[in-house]
Amino acid sequence: MPEPEGAQRRRLLPLLGGVHGGRSAMTCKYRCADACFHPVPNESDNEYFGDMVNKAMSRRGLLRSGAVAALVVGSGVGSGALAAAAAPASTRSSGPKPPTPNFPDVPERGRPVGFRSIGDNTLDTIVVPNGYDWSVTVAWGDPILPGAPEFDFDHQSEAAQLKQFGYNCDFVAILPLDRNFTKALLWVNHEYTNEELMFRGWTDAAAATVEQLKIAQAAHGGSVVEIERVGESGEWLPVGGRRRYNRRIHTNTEFTVTGPAAGSDLLKTSADRTGTKILGMLNNCAGGTTPWGTILTAEENFNQYFGASAAVTDAAVAERYRRYGIRTTAGTDRGWEKTNKRFDVAQEPNEPNRFGWIIEVDPYDPTSTPRKHTALGRMKHEGATVSIAEDGRVVAYMGDDERFDYVYKFVSKNKYRTGDSKRDRDSNMRLLEEGDLYVAKFTGDSPAGEIDGTGKLPADGAFDGTGQWIPLVVGGQSKVQGMTVQEVLTFTRLAGDKVGATKMDRPEDVERNPVTGTVVIALTNNTARNAARGVEEPNPRLNNKWGHVIGLDEAGNDPAALTFTWKILVLAGDPSDPSTYYDGYDKTQVSHMSCPDNVAFDPAGRLWISTDGMPGPSGIHDGLFVMPVEGPDKGHVRRFASVPKGAECSGPFITPDGRTATIAVQHPGEDDDASPDNPFSTFPYGDQPRPSVVTVWRKSPTGGPFIGD
Repeated sequence: MPEPEGAQRRRLLPLLGGVHGGRSAMTCKYRCADACFHPVPNESDNEYFGDMVNKAMSRRGLLRSGAVAALVVGSGVGSGALAAAAAPASTRSSGPKPPTPNFPDVPERGRPVGFRSIGDNTLDTIVVPNGYDWSVTVAWGDPILPGAPEFDFDHQSEAAQLKQFGYNCDFVAILPLDRNFTKALLWVNHEYTNEELMFRGWTDAAAATVEQLKIAQAAHGGSVVEIERVGESGEWLPVGGRRRYNRRIHTNTEFTVTGPAAGSDLLKTSADRTGTKILGMLNNCAGGTTPWGTILTAEENFNQYFGASAAVTDAAVAERYRRYGIRTTAGTDRGWEKTNKRFDVAQEPNEPNRFGWIIEVDPYDPTSTPRKHTALGRMKHEGATVSIAEDGRVVAYMGDDERFDYVYKFVSKNKYRTGDSKRDRDSNMRLLEEGDLYVAKFTGDSPAGEIDGTGKLPADGAFDGTGQWIPLVVGGQSKVQGMTVQEVLTFTRLAGDKVGATKMDRPEDVERNPVTGTVVIALTNNTARNAARGVEEPNPRLNNKWGHVIGLDEAGNDPAALTFTWKILVLAGDPSDPSTYYDGYDKTQVSHMSCPDNVAFDPAGRLWISTDGMPGPSGIHDGLFVMPVEGPDKGHVRRFASVPKGAECSGPFITPDGRTATIAVQHPGEDDDASPDNPFSTFPYGDQPRPSVVTVWRKSPTGGPFIGD
């Protein structure tokens, strides 16, 4: 007799450790469509470290011989001309560059951390250090658009949800509305939905009503909410009265397509024969902000929304689907194909190609059309963060959140304009439409035999080395043999496979420290890294269920550089475990941190890390941690906040004045046996769990008002 739904997950999760660090079966189902129960999608021919060991080639030998250069593949131009270019997308903006607040004081560089770390939380609430306070800014179902009803768990509707704050919160950003920074715009991603926690009596998608499925679709996407500072504190709450900027973006919002793949045959469907207009964004995880005041939001596990009513027989198409984890022989756990044929690849084979992009949203203009930027490639984007290169070009760093996938970088063709005029902003809003795309190749600096798979440091005391950015598209030309520009950008994972990029342990958030320039890469975990696949210095652990963090320094500290050095900053996990490492700091003094997910920096350049998966391997709730990256306190990880039962700590965002930490409490109450009649969490209001955005601030001015003091 077949196992009932969920039984296989429950049985195998303890053995596999889980792609999300051993979380509940519900997480595996809704977050990533049971990724850990399917074959690793990246079984490309580029070598695992174990293959190189068999050839008796040490990485130090490669460096000395100059053989690294030979690993940079693809100087030839891909065959095939581009299709006719689509009409340029509208970049209508609300006016000049948004206001830049005038902060009279911000924490100085290298400021020491002053709070006492909180303990291991198992409570169903937010826990913060002494001297701090927190409040819920906005929660699932809160009315944000005119005419929205108050949230009623037992009387939900699609019409109501389209005007209410969406479900699971991930990336958070706060952008100023005035120079005093007393009013601002809050942006929040709504990554996915937990239908078992949203509806009473839910069994599965097959038994769901069409209205329930449409409510779930409406709860995806993103929200813009006007907020204001409470007095002189760091607390933020929604403004009252008229809110001209509030907006909901969802699965039926119209998006326009920019860049070289716009208008490609690969993006055309029966509903959009131009390949330039797309409805909706799916599974938006992390993101970033731009210097010109827009939001970048990233589509991640979009594959789970697509199924097939008939088997896909075209071998090339099936391989592309497989590499992105899209089902080719069955329907989905989501069941959205019941509401629209576009989620059935047998009827609309190109519809999945329209998701997996970096999206730019102008929060200052609620009438603007969001844009999917094809120049940045298509993958399971975790996020995108922008820096300005030495020559004025903009650089976006990106991770592809899958076991054994890659780290990418985009460099714009044109340069950032520093003026405040509408013309300057409109020019800047086109910067992500054209440029060069690269993927990272990491090279270690220790003999292969010194890497034993436990994470134990080699004899020289560090896992470090050099690396190169391998070109995929440069100057409008493909650098991947046998692939056109449009193919490289639409099937970027396959391009990374061809050029021999380094297979990483789930690269998630990638952000550049605005103070030091170091690029920090969060690698959440990878329990599929076994002896057969081998280890390497950038990924030195077998069965890596705890995750790690890498620091990458571009040559000349220029984001546009094509070479870099790197080192491991954190090998996460229980500090009493000999394999853990916290940038050389005394491990008896650091907090237990596992499964690093999203990262942020405060004005002093201190690194903030939120986690996703600690309950499984450690039994401790997820939370937000801070780690100085320079000075005598370097590597001293402290737990700053802890989230409720079953929740992931997402976000995070430290306001530019250094006074507020904003976190997203994602999927509180997510547990295998949880239901509306048997909730695992009642956060935040004591009844049904509701994903929420929380602000944390210092309530005592002693030692300064800044977060982390």
